Amino acid sequence: MKGKEVIVGVTGGIAAYKTAELVRLLVREDILVRVAMTFSATQFVTPLTFEALSGNRVVHDMFGQEGTVMDHIRWGQDSDLIIIAPATANFIGKMAHGIGDDFLSTCVIAATARILVCPSMNTRMFTNPAVQQNLELLRKRGVTVLEPGRGELACGTEGPGRLPEPEEIFEQASILLSGQDLSGLKILVTAGPTMEPIDPVRYITNRSSGKMGFAIARAAVRRGAEVILVSGPTSLQAPQGATFCPVKTAEDMERSVFENLTGCDIIIKAAAVSDYRPRECADQKIKKGPELLSLELVRNPDILTRLGETKKESPCILVGFAAETEDLLANAEKKLRSKNLDMIVANDVSRKDAGFETDTNMVKFIYRDGHVEDSPLMTKDDVAGLVLDRARALREAGLDRRSGN
Repeated sequence: MKGKEVIVGVTGGIAAYKTAELVRLLVREDILVRVAMTFSATQFVTPLTFEALSGNRVVHDMFGQEGTVMDHIRWGQDSDLIIIAPATANFIGKMAHGIGDDFLSTCVIAATARILVCPSMNTRMFTNPAVQQNLELLRKRGVTVLEPGRGELACGTEGPGRLPEPEEIFEQASILLSGQDLSGLKILVTAGPTMEPIDPVRYITNRSSGKMGFAIARAAVRRGAEVILVSGPTSLQAPQGATFCPVKTAEDMERSVFENLTGCDIIIKAAAVSDYRPRECADQKIKKGPELLSLELVRNPDILTRLGETKKESPCILVGFAAETEDLLANAEKKLRSKNLDMIVANDVSRKDAGFETDTNMVKFIYRDGHVEDSPLMTKDDVAGLVLDRARALREAGLDRRSGN
């Protein structure tokens, strides 16, 4: 999303303080952010706050600020997206009925950019038929309306009307700003570790944080795909818009993967699945006893091998990951061949700046024809984008071959 331009419109609601975090999230992604405020909004948060966060001047007065004479026309036509957060009942009404009596409302009327409205108000105001009809009018005109959250409101009541959390607004904005090049595709992603129980309080697992798989799922949703995310236990929040299937053991993951396999165009196995599990799980906590304790392990099902065997009946692009500490290329290529993969993403997890629990990764893409593509050290979000680019290209090449082109 680097280089995109977004206008954040702040109207006069108590939730305006949350918009400061939204601006920070957008700026962090190298998005050019301009903030426009209504007069009422300046009574809740000062323009200086948003100027400091965005790095740009904030407009809050159509006529009292230098250089704003035509900005209400230019801003909405030069930008990629306008986000109104919070959107009060008053401002929603003005949008629905074409009323332009300040900078932000006239900017919206003249805009050619996409618009995301985030309502925030008292529950009775939100459920009022007039407000609901105004929101429906906006939807019919192509405006995206993000449903408010439910809970305790500033006025002391409880119900719908809370401004969605900044992270949720950011995710919806990311979808609207991203090219929908994966629209119509069903993508299944696995992520995280598995946990194999020893007794009711102990288990075998690994250091996978799930960050890579979650990044891939999040990027795929933003690009328009139908996404199924099957994940072992992590501390991460499931990406908005993905179907989330939480699992614990390798057998749980196998079951969930094959329950969701039908119709998949691309499968990306980023999970770190335990190769072994205890033969027996004790019913009660194992007490401290002798100096040595032996634990008998048995092989877990190999989900990736089984997926490779089903490709004839269910053709799809199958992508695996290889987390290695030695002989990276040799081990990854062996895994690619033995499991009938189309591509494998190999990374050296012994590096301190890549692999498990980090926010960056340095990977190699290895293909069936033996070609190896190196990537520099990148964020896991950037690696996720590359993985999806390469998987999409492999799918399109396969379609071309089958059609004889």
